[in-house]
Amino acid sequence: MKYSDKQKTVSITRSFDLPLSLVWEAWTEPETFKKWWGPEGYSCPSCSIDLSVEGKYLFCMRSEEGDDFWSAGNYVEIIPKEKLVFTDNFSDENGKVIPASKHKMPGKWPRELLITINLEENAGRTTMVFQHEGLPVEVYDDCMASWQQSFDKLEKNVN
Repeated sequence: MKYSDKQKTVSITRSFDLPLSLVWEAWTEPETFKKWWGPEGYSCPSCSIDLSVEGKYLFCMRSEEGDDFWSAGNYVEIIPKEKLVFTDNFSDENGKVIPASKHKMPGKWPRELLITINLEENAGRTTMVFQHEGLPVEVYDDCMASWQQSFDKLEKNVN
């Protein structure tokens, strides 16, 4: 996908004190995913995953105030316990794509974004290289902070 110069990529390399199998499960098993999805103060009340190429996912992130933010997309590439690539869109609770402006998100958002996750295990620890492409520059810092908080929850809550 090609994005404009007004869009950025969040890139995070993170080492978890977790085995590869658990980090993979955190991304691919709905009940495990629900334990960590969303930054501090958010929960994940709903998650469905069809882990197949062109399979769909639908995630809900709920704020402490009870506002729901749905995300949907399709899996593009799956190499078990090594690589996961999927599209990312704001959606309604049925997975229908909606514009980011519905959530009062600033900036010019592309129709879909792309998330790539590469995993590698070494001595019982897992290194994850994460990229979220196509984010408007206006939300880059908030997205970076939100992903870091989510990954903190992943390490703390997945075991």
